[in-house]
Amino acid sequence: MSKKINFALFSPQAGLSWTALLERAHRTESLGYHSIWLVDHMWTRGMPDLEHHECTALMAGLAARTEKIRIGTLVMCNSYRNPALLAKTLATIDHISNGRLEIGYGAGWMEEEYKAYGYKFPSMGTRLKAFEEGLHVIKAMFTEKRATFQGKHYSIESAPLSPKPVQQPHPPITIGGSGEKVMLKLVARFADRWNCPAGYQSFDHKVGILKQHCKDVGRDFNTIDISEQLLICIGKSDEEVAQKWQMAQMFKPFVSTGIKGTPSQVIEELKKRVAMGITTFTIFFSDLAPPPTLELFAKEVMPAFA
Repeated sequence: MSKKINFALFSPQAGLSWTALLERAHRTESLGYHSIWLVDHMWTRGMPDLEHHECTALMAGLAARTEKIRIGTLVMCNSYRNPALLAKTLATIDHISNGRLEIGYGAGWMEEEYKAYGYKFPSMGTRLKAFEEGLHVIKAMFTEKRATFQGKHYSIESAPLSPKPVQQPHPPITIGGSGEKVMLKLVARFADRWNCPAGYQSFDHKVGILKQHCKDVGRDFNTIDISEQLLICIGKSDEEVAQKWQMAQMFKPFVSTGIKGTPSQVIEELKKRVAMGITTFTIFFSDLAPPPTLELFAKEVMPAFA
């Protein structure tokens, strides 16, 4: 049986008020999108004065004010929160949403953000080791009655988490990143979904590496949902698409792996991605997802994959 194809909105909260974010969530929910994904940043890079709400508080708020759409973040930075407390926060949000939480998790990267908020910015190797320990802690908190873990960066001892998440054994964990030696190995060991970030050189190569890591750790590759962070430039006419595509060039690295076209053209491009094994698309619309674009895609493209 072929896997269901899911379309999600990647929705950075840059410059959006709470009211605007809630309206966007309601709109995507009513249009049948699978999920809405925020970002975990303190501000938008290069635009520090724009409104930018914190992601876990936003997830809780959206969870309380929506009914069907799933809610996640691409991706929460391990460095910013103790993973045991994060597990507690996420379990609470899963209850607020009645089981609609998506967990996106990563090692962190934005150096100036770390420094501005008083976090140390260690080497990538150290951040990846801490991220791995964070994954151990979060899974233990979700699945064990009293969780214990001793690591170099994090330690917990007989830590309770009650109530456990609504989704059992835990909400789906998405790991975003494509580092071949470490990150994809962690995907093979811990993730329910792998989100391939935009800007990759060869998707097939990355999948091949992930398959080998799965083989090495005894994981069935087919138990991992494959998703792509995908820029889509869509318009009603070739002229509208051309105009939007010109504007999309500012969104690097998104544009290098993005697709463009009228609805019928976008459908054909998406079918190629599905043939590559992608079943979830976290879409960054090139025009920043105004209501007409959200509706055009939902009504003219999504039915082809129902």
